[in-house]
Amino acid sequence: MFMGEFQHAIDAKGRLFMPARFREGLGERFVLTKGLDGCLFVFPPREWDALEQKIRSLPVTMKDARAFSRFLFAGATECEVDKQGRILVPGNLREYAGLEKDTMIIGVSSRVEIWSAARWQEYNQGAAGSLEEIAEKIGGFDLGI
Repeated sequence: MFMGEFQHAIDAKGRLFMPARFREGLGERFVLTKGLDGCLFVFPPREWDALEQKIRSLPVTMKDARAFSRFLFAGATECEVDKQGRILVPGNLREYAGLEKDTMIIGVSSRVEIWSAARWQEYNQGAAGSLEEIAEKIGGFDLGI
């Protein structure tokens, strides 16, 4: 399980330090792709395979299924960590997520998310006022909290 948040800078070549705690769970090779809310998603192979199977099972006749599949898979790339603990974030993904210098790398259970630090702060400020409402909406899922 991935959890916690870490702040790191991305360099001019697009290299980003991946926290050791996350590297252990991701393994030697993992998948980086466009995520929702303007961030990047990082999946270990087992989670990526499970997601791929779920999306593959959606009917190709559904317009929304095709759109989501294109969004997720067209931007995906396989990554590995270099000897300094960094990953290379391709230019198209840096542009999508607005990654210029300061980033936040957060653990979200089965995946890691990479955010521009400014976007992460903006997202948190926007979500803070509605967390009780969100919790109420998902209360039917019996989270036990």
